[in-house]
Amino acid sequence: MTTHPDPEFPCSLTIDLPLPTARLASAALQALRVDKELSPLVRRSFLTISPTDGDSTLDGSGAETVLRTEYKATTNRMLRVAVNGFMESLSVVLGVMEELDVDVLGVETGNR
Repeated sequence: MTTHPDPEFPCSLTIDLPLPTARLASAALQALRVDKELSPLVRRSFLTISPTDGDSTLDGSGAETVLRTEYKATTNRMLRVAVNGFMESLSVVLGVMEELDVDVLGVETGNR
């Protein structure tokens, strides 16, 4: 998929975060989208997608287990500041999942 650069927001970054289940990807999306971007110079969007390689799904399930975050900003500096804040929030969300969620613990220990 080819996207054309936005002249108002020429700096962009897409972050794909694979998670063990679609439920965890959806929970992360819901937790992270609560906080709006503070600057009008940055735009962010979230969605969940299937892990793909071209047109084929890698895991064969078609489940949307990847959290995709797309950033657009007016400058590289604004992009960096916004992504740094996002990474801090993401760290908290993943830490809570690791400590409290049964799916994450099951994958970590190899048990379900």
